Amino acid sequence: MLEPVVDFFTRLFQAIGRGIGYAFGVVLWPFLWLGRWYRERGWILRGVLGALLLVLVGLYGYFVWTTQIWTNFNPDYNEALDLATKGGAPGAQTAPRGGIVSAPDEAAATPGETATQTCRRSMIVDVTADLVDFNVNQNAWISSMILYKLGLFGIAWDRTPFFDNKAAFQRGVNQAIRRTSIELVDTLGRVRGTSQIDTNLQKARGNLQFDESTWYFGLHPFGPKTPTPSFYRSAIDDLKEFNDRLEKCEAVFDARADNLLQFIDRIANDIGSTSAILRERSEKYNLGWFDPRADDRFWFAYGQLYGYYGILTAARADFQDVIAQRGLTQLWDELEDQLRASLNIRPIIISNGSESGILMPSHLATMGFYVLRVRSNLVEIRLVLDR
Repeated sequence: MLEPVVDFFTRLFQAIGRGIGYAFGVVLWPFLWLGRWYRERGWILRGVLGALLLVLVGLYGYFVWTTQIWTNFNPDYNEALDLATKGGAPGAQTAPRGGIVSAPDEAAATPGETATQTCRRSMIVDVTADLVDFNVNQNAWISSMILYKLGLFGIAWDRTPFFDNKAAFQRGVNQAIRRTSIELVDTLGRVRGTSQIDTNLQKARGNLQFDESTWYFGLHPFGPKTPTPSFYRSAIDDLKEFNDRLEKCEAVFDARADNLLQFIDRIANDIGSTSAILRERSEKYNLGWFDPRADDRFWFAYGQLYGYYGILTAARADFQDVIAQRGLTQLWDELEDQLRASLNIRPIIISNGSESGILMPSHLATMGFYVLRVRSNLVEIRLVLDR
């Protein structure tokens, strides 16, 4: 009675085995053919090809290492910078129109009170330079590496589940850096927007806006190029030079309430855009563990919050007078707590499941929740500043 059943399953498993063997044969056939072709060549050609193969293996080994090892990644990195202490240590003023200019709150100012000026470094500028250094010096910049640009058999790594998490994270951090560099040039690094644009900040912004994926050689236009990390390293030098001049009262950082309001507003809009990206992917592609784009969406948002965590903590030091005058201390504490809480979400595998699913979680929806919480805190601070 059981023999037909046994025979059926025997034939089924034999068919599955033959199918698997056939699939492996198709995959391995090009390599077997190359191996036979290689053995039939002369020793000079084999030597050259062998050397090229060793170089390729070495490049892939380096690529795998750099994409999987995150050097000096630390969600509590802002604590190591001791921002509050540095921000509260003004130096002696040596020039009448330089340094960090902190205008008194108009609502609380007494008659005849003038803006205070202190010659110290801007923590926003220092943290921005440190984040760029973290991206391109302490770690390799993944997006412009030749093997990352080549992809997996022509498929972009961003469209696969492999080797793209660190690249997406770095681009998220870079997004926060770029937004900050724009505000430094347009408002924070000049007095009431009418003074001359600072040369160092202008050069830093231009370098930080450079394309994220340029290698040493390109096709459009054809020819050799300066790779992306070189531009970002130049921006570090310009940011540090600006802060050196600021410390000597030879540059200006305008720490007024309306500048802080605009800075907060631009950051809120920036992460609001990221929230929309997360929502769109979460709603339209419920593929659970098998969504190849969920991981880069998640890690871009994570990197963006990682960058803004340090930058907004630094802003607390640079705008300490405004924050104290407007009674923003508690709101700022909540903002920093929300930013830090968002950095606790670090799943090994990113899942884009249904929000009501049981087996496959929705990490994009979870990250989107924290992004919106941070944005809500920013909007609340903005409303207080706008009163």
